[in-house]
Amino acid sequence: MAKTKQGKKDVDSYTIRGTSKVVRVGDCVLMRSSDPDKPPYVARVERLEADGRGSIRVRVRWYYRPEESKGGRRQFHGAKELFLSDHFDLQSAHTIEGKCVVHSFKNYTKLDNVGPEDFFCRFEYKAATGLFNPDRVAVYCKCEMPYNPDDLMVQCDSCKDWFHPSCMDMTIEQAKKLEHFVCLDCVKENGSKRLSNSYATSPNSGAKRRLQ
Repeated sequence: MAKTKQGKKDVDSYTIRGTSKVVRVGDCVLMRSSDPDKPPYVARVERLEADGRGSIRVRVRWYYRPEESKGGRRQFHGAKELFLSDHFDLQSAHTIEGKCVVHSFKNYTKLDNVGPEDFFCRFEYKAATGLFNPDRVAVYCKCEMPYNPDDLMVQCDSCKDWFHPSCMDMTIEQAKKLEHFVCLDCVKENGSKRLSNSYATSPNSGAKRRLQ
């Protein structure tokens, strides 16, 4: 147990009150909001420390939800998306109410089942300026929107771009039944028949657009 400031010591772990869940540095946690109508905050544990009276405090790095950022929630933001901010804080460990997992964007799209404690992060966020890193993101479809992992997309067999069914005048139900797909631009260019491809994995490349 390493010493920090006078009367304080680093601790290796903390057991969440009323549970058997153990929190360690590097874990992601759910922290109780002062407003009971709001969801818990999400943070990454940077340090755990105990004072001379045995009280545990936790230094955290906050994750922001899209609606908490300066730009607000946008169409391409996933329901479980978070931004890793440069906002650090020191809180009582008693405000920790659970653990969660913040996946990389790539790993999140590979999950077979997304649980209530699963989130993902693809951007770092500067709270003071509202800037993102990276500041550019791949865009898809004729609407030129970044990929939202909550949305089904279909891939053109010819150009290999990805499209939202609604942008192709299809319903979700129709898209799920498709076996092949050629987008309208490729139909016009190549004279192909407009068939369609069952949606496969998630898009992983595309043109880049700057985030604003």
